[in-house]
Amino acid sequence: MLRQWPCRGVAMAVILEALARLSVLVFVVSSMLAMGLSLTAGQILRPLRDRRRVATTLLANFVLVPLLGYAILALVPLSEAQSVGVLLLATAAGAPFLPKLVEAAKGNLAFSVGLMVLLMVVTVAYVPIVLPVLLPGVQVNPLDIASSLVVLMLAPLAVGLLVKDRYADTADAVQPVVSQTSSTALVFLVVLMLVLNFQTVLSVIGTGVLIALLLFIAGSFAIGWALGGSAVDDRSVTGLGTAQRNVSAALIVGAQNFTDPNVLVVLVIGAMLMLVVLLPLGGELGRRTASAAGESTSEGMTTDD
Repeated sequence: MLRQWPCRGVAMAVILEALARLSVLVFVVSSMLAMGLSLTAGQILRPLRDRRRVATTLLANFVLVPLLGYAILALVPLSEAQSVGVLLLATAAGAPFLPKLVEAAKGNLAFSVGLMVLLMVVTVAYVPIVLPVLLPGVQVNPLDIASSLVVLMLAPLAVGLLVKDRYADTADAVQPVVSQTSSTALVFLVVLMLVLNFQTVLSVIGTGVLIALLLFIAGSFAIGWALGGSAVDDRSVTGLGTAQRNVSAALIVGAQNFTDPNVLVVLVIGAMLMLVVLLPLGGELGRRTASAAGESTSEGMTTDD
């Protein structure tokens, strides 16, 4: 009887790993579908007519941030799997969570929605091309990456947009349920990853992973803020949008192309650090924006008097 326990432990680990992969898929698909159900094509396209804004945003997210990731890896020694995790975050942009951050920062919400979709679409084409170049020692199938991103991200987004356009009342009724499903799947994913890789997560503490990720988040925000233009509400969008990477896309690529659990561990830890750092930062930006707006209103009233 005692000999059955190791077998049961292995079976349980296999089940939990399968549930973790399922949680990734449910989170990605439901978050994209929920986003589409809450948007219209006009909301997405309107802010993208400014070519200069689009160009600087693409430069920040797909040139400067990957270079930043490489520079950090040159300064902070990490294992190959950990380095892969950092580079996945560096190449994947367009986080579905961006509008929530921008709302907290009282930034340009319309711009944040358009920016998110633009970066997401470019990520689908960019990652399969660039990742094999950045990771020459790792075998990655570009067609598999592109097809998985299209099927699991762009297709649910397109379905949501179509339903929103044709059946707005239905979309409004279904969207909160789909959004809650996405949030629940994310919680399950984090818990399952911590359970499956508890020892690995503990081993990260005291290593260079946390330092590398914090440097990456801070540097990415600085890049986006610097290239965001003169308007504060636009700079908050580009800063937060550049720092909050597309963990959904990174998880898809990581789960389907790499067997080393340290890749997904870095992605999950990176996702948690982004929330811990960027949510309070967005709130602080929002308070400063509200304060500045209040001062401007007071000055205007004084001038009129």
